[in-house]
Amino acid sequence: MVRGALSALLNLESDIEVLGSAADGEAAWRELQRLKPDVLVTDIEMPGLTGLELAQRIQRQELPIKVVIVTTFARPGFLRRALDAGVSGYLLKDAPAENLAEALRTVHRGGRAIDPQLALEAWSEADPLNDRERQVLRLAGEGQSAGDIATQLNLSHGTVRNYLSEAIGKLGVANRIEAYRLARQKGWL
Repeated sequence: MVRGALSALLNLESDIEVLGSAADGEAAWRELQRLKPDVLVTDIEMPGLTGLELAQRIQRQELPIKVVIVTTFARPGFLRRALDAGVSGYLLKDAPAENLAEALRTVHRGGRAIDPQLALEAWSEADPLNDRERQVLRLAGEGQSAGDIATQLNLSHGTVRNYLSEAIGKLGVANRIEAYRLARQKGWL
């Protein structure tokens, strides 16, 4: 519903053309390779690839596509990770609709469009987790065992336990569940 509403609103703008839409990250990846848009509008959380993983993939592949994230996640940790992934815009879904069109124009011209209050908060606390710790902790928080995580990520059981232990230590909590909750709350997952 939100995807359709955003598409309809953007199509009302005379200088913006919506080329396509996708329900999940993998479908979005396929569509952007086929359609080659100038700007991709995505959310943080999607099935398959997350919006951040999609932005990272675009960055790694050096595709000339600018990424704008429109999300409900007003967490500084997400913004910092988005900026690290090369995202050019980060807007909240509760912002006025005209802000999105103007942000897309700004990003298309090579600028950045970041929610100002969130930008200030993003510099207050750095994410202590590395990518692998974050990945392992996310899977653990979803209820997967260390053995399942090891199989899924092609790691040894001991390596998964080490990543979880590092994450728990860095976050100063007692166990993986507390680590997952804190990291989610801060926007680091």
